[in-house]
Amino acid sequence: MLSNSEYYQLLDDFIPWGSSTCSKHAVLVPEEPAVIVRGKGCRVWDADGREFIDYRNALGPISLGYCYPAVDEAIRKQLADGILFGHPHILEAETAELFCSIVPCAEKARFLKTGGEAAAAAIKIARAATGRDHVIQIGYNGWLNSMGSGALALPGRPAPRNLPGIPQGFSDLHHTAAWNDRAALENYAIDYSGKIAAVIVAADYRNMEAGRTFYPYLREFADRIGALLIFDEIVTGFRMATGGVQEYFGVTPDLAVFAKAIANGMPLSVYCGKAEYMNVLKDAIVSSTYAGDALSLAAAKAVMQVYKTEPVIEHLWSTAQQLWGGFNALAKKYNMPISVPEPITPIARFVYGESDIEDFRNRFRRGCYANGISFYEGGYVNYSHHAEDIAETLEKVENVFRSL
Repeated sequence: MLSNSEYYQLLDDFIPWGSSTCSKHAVLVPEEPAVIVRGKGCRVWDADGREFIDYRNALGPISLGYCYPAVDEAIRKQLADGILFGHPHILEAETAELFCSIVPCAEKARFLKTGGEAAAAAIKIARAATGRDHVIQIGYNGWLNSMGSGALALPGRPAPRNLPGIPQGFSDLHHTAAWNDRAALENYAIDYSGKIAAVIVAADYRNMEAGRTFYPYLREFADRIGALLIFDEIVTGFRMATGGVQEYFGVTPDLAVFAKAIANGMPLSVYCGKAEYMNVLKDAIVSSTYAGDALSLAAAKAVMQVYKTEPVIEHLWSTAQQLWGGFNALAKKYNMPISVPEPITPIARFVYGESDIEDFRNRFRRGCYANGISFYEGGYVNYSHHAEDIAETLEKVENVFRSL
């Protein structure tokens, strides 16, 4: 096995951006691990053998923990019977039925591999169902449909005015609004009256509580302008509640997109919604050879069964509050310009309180990596984070704050 630094060079030599996933590329080496070799529970190890308590969780998909026994056993069992076939595997039917029993808006569901393509599929459905072309995007909905000027090309990174690789005529059909910016939405309703097919919204994780009034407003707004309402539950699904923010806030969209936590790391996304809209797929074709691979479906079915029989959501909430409540107390004790907004949810994001944010951010994150903690602009807890892991994390965070 090569060292971290050697793998870092290898990635740079052969992969643009140094990774096939932009947000996974290490930027704070040597403290940050250039590559990960293995994971177990809530911990990961890099090529140099260093151990980290992990809150990146593969950027969100690890909901139960690395190598979670029930999921791994389901994958091993299915592997013995095959991975992919020329007709639907029985798991496609069983997993869709189980999913629809969990998610409020899901009368019918279909599978793909990534959240971005599932979001694009939902937008295609909305355009086909309404006969309209324009789309309003709120938040980051994946690279495949972050098409509008000012949209997020990556989380936290607005796209430039002239989007590389996107024809201007196509970009002009996509319009960007900030979370809870009702004035912008009302202006779009006037400017593009009778032309808006869909409003797709991903929550602002730093201001989640605004969803209590914003989601009901979006439901009324979409109904008023004759557009379909699409919830991007790629991050919020199986974290805020099993059924996502639509369950948590009690607002049902027309369509929704799930991914990440649903299969504990196996590549699977779901686009779902009311049957009358999903049925337009008979003419508005979306199809993928690998959409229903049996290993990912086996993992997802196992994950959903764990969520139905064990207190996963309760654990994510209580553990997040233990971790980030302790984190905020330590930041206040050492007068650090960083915190996690309250009320604390299972999807935590840092906010910074000084002018030279980048310098402090980099010093803080380097210190965390050096002390064996892997954060992700905040981070996620999983079902395998336990009280002793949180206590160890907070002890290490205190060491970092003390050194800063």
